[in-house]
Formats: sequence, structure tokens, C-alpha cells
Amino acid sequence: MSAHAESAHAEQLLSLIAADPWRMACVRAVADLGLPDCWIGSGFVRAPLWDRLHGYARPTPLNDIDVIYFDAENAEPARDEVLEARLMRSMPGAPWSVRNQARMHRRNGDRPYRSTEDALRHWLETTAAVAVRLNREGQLRLLAPFGLDDVMALTVRPTPHARAHRLAEYRGRSAAKNWTAQWPRVRVLFT
Repeated sequence: MSAHAESAHAEQLLSLIAADPWRMACVRAVADLGLPDCWIGSGFVRAPLWDRLHGYARPTPLNDIDVIYFDAENAEPARDEVLEARLMRSMPGAPWSVRNQARMHRRNGDRPYRSTEDALRHWLETTAAVAVRLNREGQLRLLAPFGLDDVMALTVRPTPHARAHRLAEYRGRSAAKNWTAQWPRVRVLFT
């Protein structure tokens, strides 16, 4: 895909998020935490586009809001619980899930991650490896290490890392998620 097309896709995706007051409140609440290399990822970013491409008038409910950050200096799980509690006070009822990616490599059996982007490269699906945040100037920014082609094409596929090391886990997660029940035009590739 050309850089121009990729930029246009990023603008489209960011516009959908910017136009959603609830999503923007979530993004601001996460920015207020002041965490290093902090983003909201996965379905929070992908779902508004897939809803639009399916012509849905209402947003699809989220199972969770994946807040991901990278802080090697303080990777204790208890910190994530404290951060989730702060977000719950800020936006009660939102399904917050906060995870410091500096420790998640242990759960996944990977080498230590170097950043949030590096951690995203180790996630299972290319369509999950997308994230958004506010920069210091208050502008939305997108992180998509595998680009947006699959997100735009409604195509779930394993990341290169998942294909090489965690394909069985990818297949199991894809079956459990059952994306096509919510978005019938989604294609799930198993290799």
C-alpha cells in the first residue's frame, strides 16, 4: 500500500475515534494517567471502523479497553490494578484492562519487549496490533506496526510472530472471539 493510502486510512480511523465523545473521554482519561509509552489498543481502535463498514448505527460493546504502556522501572502487576481503579473512578462502567508491556513477555514466553510497539509486534492478530493515544499537543496519534491493510479489509490474520511461534494460540483465540458473529464480513485466516 502506498504511503498516501496508509495515511488516508489512518486519518479515517482517527476521525472515527475523534467523532466519538465516549472514546475521546477514554483517550483523555488514559492520557491523564501520564504513563510512559501509553496507548489504548485493539478493539477500541478497530471496532468503530468495522461497525462503520457494516453499516451499524450503534457501536459494538467492548469486552475490554486495552490500556498498554511500557515502564521497565515499575513492572509490578499491582501497579496495573491501581491504574485500573483510577480509570474506573474517572469513567465508571468502562471495562478497563491495564497492562505494562514491560512484563508481558514472561506470560507470552517471548524475549523481553523493548517498547509498546515491540510488544504489539508480538500480539496474535495484525488487526489487534493497532493503538491510539493523545500526544503532548492533544492530537490523536495512531500506532500500527503492521499497517492498516488488514483492519481496512476486515481481515484477521496472525502476526508474523504468531505464525512462527504461537499459531495454535492464535487459532484458539480466533475461534473463541468469533468475530464473524458480530461482523459477518470479517474474514479470519488461519495461516
